[in-house]
Amino acid sequence: MRHRRAGRYGREALYTAEQRRRRDASPWTLVQGVLAPIQFAVFLISLYLVMRYLATGEGLAVATLSIVAKTLILYTIMITGSIWEKDVFGVYLFARPFYWEDVFSMLVLALHTAYLAALLTGALDVRQQMFLALAAYAAYVINATQFLLKLRAARHEADASRGSTAAVLRLAK
Repeated sequence: MRHRRAGRYGREALYTAEQRRRRDASPWTLVQGVLAPIQFAVFLISLYLVMRYLATGEGLAVATLSIVAKTLILYTIMITGSIWEKDVFGVYLFARPFYWEDVFSMLVLALHTAYLAALLTGALDVRQQMFLALAAYAAYVINATQFLLKLRAARHEADASRGSTAAVLRLAK
C-alpha cells in the first residue's frame, strides 16, 4: 500500500490521488450521496412517529413501519457503502481511513437488527421495542456525524490540494 501524504495538521490524508480518482469515478459515490439524505429524512420522520407513540400511545403501526423502513434503508446503504469502499480502497469494510466509522456502523447495524428480532419474536414488549429503536437511532446519529466529519475533512483536503496545485502553477509562470 502506498503511503499517504500528510494532510492538514500532519494527519494522514484520507485518499491517495488514485483513490480519489476511483472515488470520483465510482457510481457508488452517487448512490451513497442519494441514499444518505433519504435515510436521514426517514430517520427524522420515524423519530417523530416513535416519540409520538411513546408520548400518546397512538400510531403504533405507523411507528413500527417507519422503524422497519429505516432499518431496510440502513441495510441498503451499508451494502452499497461496502461496495463503494471496495471500489475505492480495495476492501469491503474497515479501510484504514474509515475504520472507526465502520466499527461504529456495526453497532448501528446490531441495534437495528436487534429491533427487528425483538419485533419478530416478541422478545420485548412494544415500549421496550420503541426504546431499543431509540437506542439504535442514537447510535445512528453518532455514526452519521462521524461520516459528515469525514466528508468535511475530504472537502478540506480537496480544497487544500487545489490550492497547492494553483500555487505551483503560479510559481511555474
